[in-house]
Amino acid sequence: MDQFIAALKEHYDLEITSLSQQQGGWSAFAYKALTRNQAYFLKVYDKSRASTPKWTTLIDDYAPVLVWLQQHSGLKGKIPVPLLTKEGRYTCENEDGILLLYEYIDGETIAERELTKEQVSQLAEIISELHSYDDNLPMKTGALKESFDVSFLQQLSMMLNNESNPMPSDVGEMLEPHRKRLNSLIVAVEQLSAALKNSPSRFVLCHTDIHNWNLMQSGQTLLLIDWEGLKLAPVEADLMFLTDKPYYDDFLSIYRERHPNFTINPDALRFYQGRRKLEDIGEWLEQLLFDKQDAKERAATLSGLTRDLQSLSQ
Repeated sequence: MDQFIAALKEHYDLEITSLSQQQGGWSAFAYKALTRNQAYFLKVYDKSRASTPKWTTLIDDYAPVLVWLQQHSGLKGKIPVPLLTKEGRYTCENEDGILLLYEYIDGETIAERELTKEQVSQLAEIISELHSYDDNLPMKTGALKESFDVSFLQQLSMMLNNESNPMPSDVGEMLEPHRKRLNSLIVAVEQLSAALKNSPSRFVLCHTDIHNWNLMQSGQTLLLIDWEGLKLAPVEADLMFLTDKPYYDDFLSIYRERHPNFTINPDALRFYQGRRKLEDIGEWLEQLLFDKQDAKERAATLSGLTRDLQSLSQ
């Protein structure tokens, strides 16, 4: 951890007295950094991971949007905003990782708990506010625009067919009962992608990764965190996470107060749900084939892959 403390000193002029690892997410390691009088939250994207470029390439594109939303929208105090380095950048890096620093949020992740009625209401207000903004923003947003890209499916197909790194025998056995469903879903998502590229859609700001591990309660306020996937996209890119929730009707009634003419596009919904399942399965396989993992990390990856493969039948 000394290398991260040194980086925070060099690029943020912070004298870190304590750095402790926190529970991180899929994309990055997380740390709580303390100075004598303030706490910070540090995200470190490991350069050795094959997926890191996916999460870091667009930081300089989405971070200015978050700053603008914090300053000019009803999302103030409900989203984390990265701090600038002394050089005026959103990130710094060393040989091990790419670092992103935030003020520390004193709260706890919702995680496995059910949302309360008040939390559902606040979530609906956050998403309805977010969806009020399109590409008419005072910064470049072209890189954030949804293209309905499914080019990753080529690599996924290569992994499934042992055309890239050799598939470990236990992973191959795990995949075998699901190959037919996987191939059918790949074809369906490719067809939906082509159709959506050629149909008119209204694009708005979307988080694209709404789940309880990305929701935090701080005092009386619900916050939506982890904005690596921020896009200009059809609203189904967000609502796909909510349509099967028991609170969806309550969410929708509040959402429609801001967006009274909203109706679900079933093709867009199927596309986003299918693409997300394939992306997650591809991520697990990528980790198993290309990343260096110890026994504990590999067991956790296999567990995640098993869960997502089983979800294909739902």
